[in-house]
Amino acid sequence: MLGIHDFWLFVLAGLLLNITPGPDMALVMGRSLRDGAKAGAVAALGIGAGSFVHIAAAALGLSVIIATSAFAFAVVKWVGAAYLIVMGLMLLLARPVDAARAELKAASLPSVFLQGFLTNALNPKVALFFLAFLPQFIDPAAPHKALAFIVLGLAFNVTGTAWNLLVAWGAARAAGFSAVRTARVWLDRALGALFLGLGIRLALSERL
Repeated sequence: MLGIHDFWLFVLAGLLLNITPGPDMALVMGRSLRDGAKAGAVAALGIGAGSFVHIAAAALGLSVIIATSAFAFAVVKWVGAAYLIVMGLMLLLARPVDAARAELKAASLPSVFLQGFLTNALNPKVALFFLAFLPQFIDPAAPHKALAFIVLGLAFNVTGTAWNLLVAWGAARAAGFSAVRTARVWLDRALGALFLGLGIRLALSERL
């Protein structure tokens, strides 16, 4: 099929990678705990949309440019790092509000979607992961490598989005407990610290 081999092994490996805790899962959990299941689901969909950028890049060979060009990698890296650091600082420095006002100040769904999209799309390590992982399941002699990249990328993205939606639902259920509701300011701080740490780590990174 399009030069793809061991497809179900790829699906299983992709599923195991997707359920491994990481930045995407942390973002979905943080948004679900703070703003509810709908916000968590929208964050998951934003992350899934961001993955389409990497799928297209891998199919078009743009990931090769990022992998081989220090300048291209640096540009994407610094843009992504700056975004994560600014977002983290905004959450860390936000003034505490009481519970009623916190409900009113819940992030808008379009901004949550954009947050998920940019967090994934601006991460050059995701692009390099696609470039390193997907070719292992594509025959080097395949006549339609770009289409094979797209098919595998979509399969990986579907399982990842499904898992993140499940995480959003589970985290929102946990947010129903009063102890979690009263700790929303600390959830903001934790989410901010996460983004700040991810941004700094990305800025200091060189390659995978």
